[in-house]
Amino acid sequence: MKESKHKKYSTKEIKSNLKIQFEMKTVKTIMGVLVLSLILTTVSCKGGAKAESSTQTEQQEMDEYTSAYVCPMHCEGSGSATEGSCPKCGMTYVKNEDHNANGHKH
Repeated sequence: MKESKHKKYSTKEIKSNLKIQFEMKTVKTIMGVLVLSLILTTVSCKGGAKAESSTQTEQQEMDEYTSAYVCPMHCEGSGSATEGSCPKCGMTYVKNEDHNANGHKH
């Protein structure tokens, strides 16, 4: 008589193996969802930082052109309601001829 090459498994062993396989699939699924969530969070947060930075730049540009005194070199972030000097280049501010106080020219 020939012996079988395949090992015979009991019902208990088969159920145990199936349970382990199911648990592994569940763990892989959860890990995939976590990785996807992390990627989406990272991507969405990057856009927020750019929007904030562009708003700050726009405000600085607006200050330069709407202030009573401006830098003759038009340095970024320059401009003041009072006389003084530019914090970037050190030049003395000049009176802004196009300045609109309270929304209209005086």
